[in-house]
Amino acid sequence: MKQDIKSLNQKELEEVLLSMGEKPFRARQIYQWMHVKHVTTFDEMTNLSAGLKEKLKENCELTVLKQQIVQRSKLDGTAKYLFALSDGNMIESVYMKYKHGNSVCISSQAGCRMGCRFCASTLGGLARNLSPAEMLEQVYRIQEDIGARISHVVVMGTGEPLDNYDNLLKFIRLISDEHGLNISQRNLTVSTCGIVPNMIRLAGEGLQITLAISLHASSQEKRLALMPIANKYEIHELLDACKEYFAQTGRRITFEYSLVGGVNDTAQDARQLAGLIRGLNCHVNLIPVNPIEEGRYVQPDTKTVMDFKDRLEKLGITVTVRREMGRDIDGACGQLRRRQIL
Repeated sequence: MKQDIKSLNQKELEEVLLSMGEKPFRARQIYQWMHVKHVTTFDEMTNLSAGLKEKLKENCELTVLKQQIVQRSKLDGTAKYLFALSDGNMIESVYMKYKHGNSVCISSQAGCRMGCRFCASTLGGLARNLSPAEMLEQVYRIQEDIGARISHVVVMGTGEPLDNYDNLLKFIRLISDEHGLNISQRNLTVSTCGIVPNMIRLAGEGLQITLAISLHASSQEKRLALMPIANKYEIHELLDACKEYFAQTGRRITFEYSLVGGVNDTAQDARQLAGLIRGLNCHVNLIPVNPIEEGRYVQPDTKTVMDFKDRLEKLGITVTVRREMGRDIDGACGQLRRRQIL
């Protein structure tokens, strides 16, 4: 089996080169070709000898995603990409242009096994985890396509990042490496539905990323109805893990809260939510749910969303409503991929 060298850090790459009888400095050259210049073939690495290129072709794999479809929003410039992996699996990523820079939302798995009731990503189950290289490639291919630097990355597409823990960690270290794309860890956000043991592990990794928790409910009872993960980790256990994460990292927690019409958007929900998270250094991001064909959940009207926001603010909670982007291009996670594989 060929070595996936784009998933290696520079030290690991040096060891591979040494095992081939090559000098360690070649690792720096190859690393730059992959992570700074984003070449798609070994032949493009022009400062390598023909002999070394042949060795690399024989022993190593250069992971490159193939762009299958790109949908570009006429409303706000958002673009949704469908990429093919080498084994035929499909993943999707989203590019969003903001005043503060260019942001990409990437997938961490092909499919998902978490089973959240309102999400298209989970409908076909989990195919497999993505490698660090496949996660990086989503950022690299989009950067090359738009011809501008990506400054922010959100791991919030298809999949549960903390269900692919080791590869996620490697991805974070590679994309923030000063010899690579060098994106500040403070500009990286990882979203989780709440795998508590891995949240605690992540707190101890010495990272400066933002952790976003998919909460989506104001009580354990309502969370159970929406998110099967709540069967394993009770809501107060999850909140204790959030406190631990903040205590170890000093990084404010973001709570993602999808507002589902008639399910979790009432005045009582707002009061219960405020009571749950009061005292935590946190921020709530309200997301009017994206309806999916296979689901029974609907988006609340604008007045309901704004009333919910106002109630939280009056109760002392910092809150924003996520600006909807790419609504005309299958904006919700998993929609484009699902249509393509059915």
